[in-house]
Amino acid sequence: MATSSTPRTRKAGAFDVRLIIALLTGVYGIVLTIMGAVVTRGAQIEKAAGVNINLWAGIGLLIFTALFVLWALVRPIRVPEEPPASE
Repeated sequence: MATSSTPRTRKAGAFDVRLIIALLTGVYGIVLTIMGAVVTRGAQIEKAAGVNINLWAGIGLLIFTALFVLWALVRPIRVPEEPPASE
């Protein structure tokens, strides 16, 4: 029986920190996008130099979230299945 020198690995899955960050930024992105599209009034937009900052920040966060999820899917983190043998 030949044993390989490389340990067996598996994907980190839900415990990948990139997915946790994507979840948090996604929730904030959804909230800001809704606030910017529905709740923001003209007076508030004028205070922000004529820019609906909530809407644009929400869209930016949603794009950031999509990139993080794509990164986690394309390049998953691999963790060893078995702990290394102690010496």
